[in-house]
Amino acid sequence: MIMHSFSKKLLLGLLCTTALTFFSCQTTSQTQKTNEPETEIVPPDEPEISDITDAPEAKEKIVLSRRIMDDGKLTATQLADYFLSQRPDYDYIEIVHFAQLYTVEAAVEGINSDVAFAQMCLETGYLRFGGLVQPEFHNYCGLGAMDAENPGCIFETEQLGVRAHIQHLQAYATHEDQVLNNELIDPRYNWVHKTKYIETIEGLTGTWATDPNYAVKIENILSRMEEMIN
Repeated sequence: MIMHSFSKKLLLGLLCTTALTFFSCQTTSQTQKTNEPETEIVPPDEPEISDITDAPEAKEKIVLSRRIMDDGKLTATQLADYFLSQRPDYDYIEIVHFAQLYTVEAAVEGINSDVAFAQMCLETGYLRFGGLVQPEFHNYCGLGAMDAENPGCIFETEQLGVRAHIQHLQAYATHEDQVLNNELIDPRYNWVHKTKYIETIEGLTGTWATDPNYAVKIENILSRMEEMIN
């Protein structure tokens, strides 16, 4: 009986010791966790703002020359685009081809094709005509148009009509000793070449046309071309 009682006490003691050890370990673990320092959260670096100097450079504006003897800057397609901005009902392929006649013929004689095309737009009302000169005349600058008996010069094709226009401008803008590169088409060339001399579109007022605002109207067309291309 004594041994049995001793065994029970011994077993009870071992159980108590085990229980104390378990709870002691749990408490220590929790204490260690609560005493661990918190990890500092560092926000990511903000992206740097690009230097203003890295921005693309502004496009240089195109300024068209107002001189008659000068290089035109606009391509046939750009001239056609301007034309269609004023008359969107016109056939695109036809006006590109027509504008190309101006760039090619003007280059041969050293004439500013931008000025010549702008003058054509003014003289023909963007190829609407409606005055003395008729579309079938292929007369794009009012050449020889004075009255009902003299409605204007007639040319066989578009190219010859454009060539006559370019030659008439060359007659105004050069001295008599400067000759043409193409065969003469303009029937009024020699008279103008001997009596007139101008350098810019301003000189067209009172010489080419009596309208006091003639050069201003061409200037306005050139300004709209610049606005479109820029």
